[in-house]
Amino acid sequence: MHQKISQTPILLSIAAGNSSCCIFRVPKSFVEINDECYQPQIVSIGPYHRGEPKLRMIEEHKWRYLGSLLDRKKTSSGLSLEEYLKAVEPLEIRARECYSETIGLNRDEFLEMLVLDGCFIIELFLKVGKLVPFEPGDPIISMAWILPFFYRDFLRLENQIPYFILECLFDLIMEDGQSGPSLSSLALEFFNYAMQRRDEDIAKFHDLKGKHLLDLVRKSFIPFDHDGDQRHKGPTPTHIIHCVSKLRRSGIRFNPAKEETFLVVHFRRGVIHMPTITIDDFMSSFLQNCVAYEQCHRSCTKHFTTYATFLDCLINTASDVEYLCDRNVVENYFGTDMEVAGFINKLGKDVAFDIQRCYMAELFNNVHEYHKSSWHVQWASFKYTYFDTPWSFISALAAFILLILTVLQTFFTVYPAVRGDPVKGQG
Repeated sequence: MHQKISQTPILLSIAAGNSSCCIFRVPKSFVEINDECYQPQIVSIGPYHRGEPKLRMIEEHKWRYLGSLLDRKKTSSGLSLEEYLKAVEPLEIRARECYSETIGLNRDEFLEMLVLDGCFIIELFLKVGKLVPFEPGDPIISMAWILPFFYRDFLRLENQIPYFILECLFDLIMEDGQSGPSLSSLALEFFNYAMQRRDEDIAKFHDLKGKHLLDLVRKSFIPFDHDGDQRHKGPTPTHIIHCVSKLRRSGIRFNPAKEETFLVVHFRRGVIHMPTITIDDFMSSFLQNCVAYEQCHRSCTKHFTTYATFLDCLINTASDVEYLCDRNVVENYFGTDMEVAGFINKLGKDVAFDIQRCYMAELFNNVHEYHKSSWHVQWASFKYTYFDTPWSFISALAAFILLILTVLQTFFTVYPAVRGDPVKGQG
């Protein structure tokens, strides 16, 4: 018993509660919902999935890339592998503290892993960015299926190394006077092959830094004026907003908005303005890992958690997805409308969310107040029921004409009797 009392936690270390800790095992409740979104499929980065048999193929190519990098740099700057290991050695303790689990690698193994994985990532960024040529016939670029897996695997929460390790290695690799893009620019351009954002939208992030690659890309979606979650001022927003179909019945409409990021949503005069979001294999994985990161890290803002909760409120059924697709708010490259609805509902499941401390608190409150306004609901419900589609309008018009004809027939039957006019045929 005394031994257990003095035992140091391993699976969730004491350091996991510090702001410096930023690379976590995904909570079991999230993994049970969708395990594949958190598990690397082709490449291991960092210690959590190191040595897994299914990831051995790319592990061999890591050493090949490291060898080509060392050969190239040896001619230009004379740096050997030992110099790279010595450069990251003072960062070992700081790097270990970034992981929520106690890492069971000794010093040499841990440093080797950091250098091998970090150099592989940077070398791949340089090659894809056309600053360094690919070797002829390199299967990583010649086989079309491989790179899309890298885009996703490099942005999984459990598959990270600290960003300051990447910066340290990048400075060594680029120290021979080369002028060129920053590490963050190279990284964002690499992932932009999957995200397809406008070049001007990512060019401004030249000096952006993150805790790791997932955090870097996550931060690039957060507007500069959204530097943190703030407590909502005014009436306490105690209600989650309703789904699309119910909001439409109360007269609320959805329009696509021209914003730099899908996180910026506005509500004005009964219209929710939402920038278009593309739901595909990459974005679904990215969103889930961002939410998992925000749920685990004590100091980061909760923008993706808030947005995921917002989508989960809006979407209940396939018809909700269909309407948002028709309004160009959602672009569906994920599957059927039902599959998108299922994904969104999983995205918001078991998520801790504080509506009073989120950046959408005012929007939640304003939409709820608009929805509960009785005259809005009654008038909009009437329009939704009778004028939402051409067929419903034709049916309502036919019923109205039938009602008028019935009234007229009754009138012309009853009116002569009321006036006392003689019935025809009697004399």
